[in-house]
Parts: sequence; structure tokens; C-alpha cells
Amino acid sequence: MKERVTLTIEKGVLEKVDNSVNGIDVKNRSHAVELLLTKAFGENKPSKAVILAGGKGARMKPMTNFLPKPMLRINDKPILEHNIELLKRHGIKDIIISVGHKGDKIKEYFGDGSQLGVNISYVEEEAPLGTGGPLTLLKDKVDSTFILMNGDELKDIDLEDMFMFHRKNKGVATIALTTAEDPSSYGVAVMNGNRIMTFIEKPNKKAAPSNLISAGLYIFEPEVLKMVPEGFSMVENYVFPRLASNDKLLGYVFSGQWFDTGTPERFSNAEREWEGLK
Repeated sequence: MKERVTLTIEKGVLEKVDNSVNGIDVKNRSHAVELLLTKAFGENKPSKAVILAGGKGARMKPMTNFLPKPMLRINDKPILEHNIELLKRHGIKDIIISVGHKGDKIKEYFGDGSQLGVNISYVEEEAPLGTGGPLTLLKDKVDSTFILMNGDELKDIDLEDMFMFHRKNKGVATIALTTAEDPSSYGVAVMNGNRIMTFIEKPNKKAAPSNLISAGLYIFEPEVLKMVPEGFSMVENYVFPRLASNDKLLGYVFSGQWFDTGTPERFSNAEREWEGLK
């Protein structure tokens, strides 16, 4: 619940506040002041992130015969490192990486994360666990709102704004949504306002209900961990439908860069087009 207050602020400071208003990310003066105060008190972001990096990357063979897919390089650094830099930029430095195929390569490169100014720990997937299974390894490691993200995609997203959206709308899970010119290779979101009703898998381009697709980055409340079965599972199949049926699945649309690197063609496109974090 919000309350109306009256503030007396130095004119020069107020001008800086007003200059931050763009009508999109910062909607008005009140919103700008709220954002600044939230950041000042350190309540504008989750404290922990989990990165999924355990897949085999079968579609990227032979490159993934020797390296896990998140360790393939774009702009002379592993894709996984770009994701860690995104988290660090937003002050999220406590990171858990779920490793599986060739996971030793990830551990050797990143270690405890100190060289990058973050704190990295690991959970081990003895067999591939999908996007949901690794969450069962976290039940003693995560007890507050956290980020879950794929380690083999490139994205530039305002995590603080996404978190505030998540908190304001009281979702149990929020999915970052990006736009695809041709969404027929992805799950396409069916929206009701800012809530996701369902995903339509790989629809015909002309029949797609929208061009909004999952960007592989989520904000979860800890209760999500209780919804995941042991062993291999996918949050897309086991968790999201249950949340959507209870009106607890939010969609946060962002306009920053996003690249899927899951096939040689998409990887090559990312090599050409990725501009780095803005």
C-alpha cells in the first residue's frame, strides 16, 4: 500500500530527478523518487542468482565436444561470463551455477568468482536435469527471492526494474519476455494484461497469438522450489502451468538485446550482432 507524502527537495536535486523520467522505465516524478529510495536501501534486486549451465549442447556439436555450450565465446569471452557481468552490473554477486556436461571447464575458468568480483558456488547435475531439476538441489541454499537464468543466451535487461515489477505485482514467478520477428521456433506467451495465461509452443508465424517469447530469465519466490519434482523436469511444463492457472505468473517485457545461441546459425548471428551490455 502506498501513502502520499510531501517532500522539500533542493531545486538542483529535483531537476536531476525529473531528468530521469522517460515515461517508460521511469513514469513520473513520484516513480523516480520511489526508485531512488528503493535503490538507496538496497531493496531493488534479489540477493542471489542461479545460472543453468548443465546442458549437453547437442545441436552445437562438434564445438561442444570439448566445451560446455555456455563456455563458447562471443566477443572473446564465454557466453556465461556475459551473464555473470549482467548480474554484477546490477549488484547481484552471490551466484550459484548448476553444472553438468564438461562442468570442470566452467569451474576451472571461473573458480570462486573472486577474479570477477563475485561469489560463485556450484551444484552438480550427475545427469541432465533440465530447467527445473536443478532447483531441487537448491532447497538448502535459497530462502529468498532469486533469479534463475539460462547460461547459454545473451541478454541485456534492467534486472532492478524487473524486480520492482515482480514485487509490485505480487507474482510468485516473473518471466522476462522479449519479442521475436518470427516466434514460430519458440513458446509464445498468451497474455492477459501483465499476467501470462499460457504458452503456445512453436505456432505457425501467422497464427501466433503474439510475438512475445521467454528470454530464459526468471524471478522466483522460494515457494517455487517446492513445486519441482525430483529428477529431470522443465519449469515450462511443471511449474508455469500451475502458476498461470492461479494467476501468479507474470510477464515482464523488455526491449534490450537478446540472442539465442542454441544452433550454429543463431550462434553466428549473435557473434555478428551482440553489442555487449549497454
